[in-house]
Amino acid sequence: MRAIIQRVTKASVTVGEEQVSSIGQGICVLLGISADDTQRDAEYMVRKILNLRLFEDESGRAWAKSVMDRELEVLCVSQFTLQCILKGNKPDFHAAMPAELAQPFYSSILESMRSAYRPELIKDGKFGASMQVNIQNDGPVTVELTSPAAPTDSKQLSKLEKQQLRKEKTRSKGSSESGREKSSLRSRPDPSASSGAEGDVSSDREP
Repeated sequence: MRAIIQRVTKASVTVGEEQVSSIGQGICVLLGISADDTQRDAEYMVRKILNLRLFEDESGRAWAKSVMDRELEVLCVSQFTLQCILKGNKPDFHAAMPAELAQPFYSSILESMRSAYRPELIKDGKFGASMQVNIQNDGPVTVELTSPAAPTDSKQLSKLEKQQLRKEKTRSKGSSESGREKSSLRSRPDPSASSGAEGDVSSDREP
């Protein structure tokens, strides 16, 4: 799961001509759910989003208070394009969770936020709609979050990920072989060098 979190002075979501939600000072969260995300990812994101220290404290000390500490608002917007994988210059969204699964999963994340914080301060866009999101970034302050990856299972790796792994192994193997060749060259005797047994050529110089 990926999230883009922006500290804002105000933000709003409009669908068509209707403004469906708006907040004042707080944070706007663009949230992208992947096909492999679990409840563990959701819990991690909720905890981090609500506890990120993006605000000043009463004495003006930066990065000291979270949105909960300051009792500010949160606007959360579902953003499947954060799970984009580029194929050349074309975005591919197969890594995103299908809409029929993502909608209840996303709703459960919102409910978790409301349970952990104050329900009236958690606002939402409109899932699946074409939205206009107006964000007045404060700072600007923008933080990217990614939930911890699960243990790698080769069967679940995408074709692109497998290709990347092969490239990394090839580069690593090439570097190792190059190192062995250099070591072999260093240890190979140089026929033009003095062995010491034939005497030091420097002693044959004319006075």
